[in-house]
Amino acid sequence: MTDLAPISFSPWDMFLNAGPVVRCVMILLAVASLLTWTIFIAKSVELLRVRVKLTKAEKALEEANTLDLGEEWTRGTSSIAHTLVMAAETERKRSQDIPDDSEGLKERVVLHLERLEAAEGRRLMRGTGVLATIGATSPFIGLFGTVWGIMTSFTGIAASKATSLAVVAPGIAEALLATALGLVAAIPAVVIYNHLARQTASCRAQVADLTSLVMRLVSRDLGRMQALTASGQVVRFDAPRDSRSVAGE
Repeated sequence: MTDLAPISFSPWDMFLNAGPVVRCVMILLAVASLLTWTIFIAKSVELLRVRVKLTKAEKALEEANTLDLGEEWTRGTSSIAHTLVMAAETERKRSQDIPDDSEGLKERVVLHLERLEAAEGRRLMRGTGVLATIGATSPFIGLFGTVWGIMTSFTGIAASKATSLAVVAPGIAEALLATALGLVAAIPAVVIYNHLARQTASCRAQVADLTSLVMRLVSRDLGRMQALTASGQVVRFDAPRDSRSVAGE
């Protein structure tokens, strides 16, 4: 009577003993899991830097009294704040030939800033769609590997005409490993996606705050211009910075 060699049920041994289709499924799920954690680290670092820049820009715009000062204090920060300020400045210069158009100018600036805000939100969410895809499809990919492995095991059982549990168990265990790997890939992907979505929503709220601060500076400058116009003076906003010309002086 010969002793049967002990069967190893370690994940690595089961992977090596699995069929080619199941093995490909396992490799695909392992790559998906590695991609999930890579995106998590990269996006976490990116969002942390974005939050720091937005916080500094928010303080700068909060302390600025004019749109020109806001542009100067946010210059060189490579954040969305400077882009928002420049958009408002550009729209204001392009509307100089339209008299008594304060409300129209505000509306055009708001429309432009809303587009920039939406574009920044899309940029912040870039890459997270992969996590949603992994979280939604990994369990089904693992289930496919399991079904295929069980079919292969049953085919082998029928060919060998052996119904012993020692013959059936290894093939089924190897097939179920695919489902386990699918869950290992899917669960972190869903959790990380929700976490990054919350962090992105926080950054988008900060961008919305910056938009409000820029609009406050625009409204403040328009109020000053209207006050000077009512007193018989005209402010030229196309003059060099810090040396605006005022007619009537």
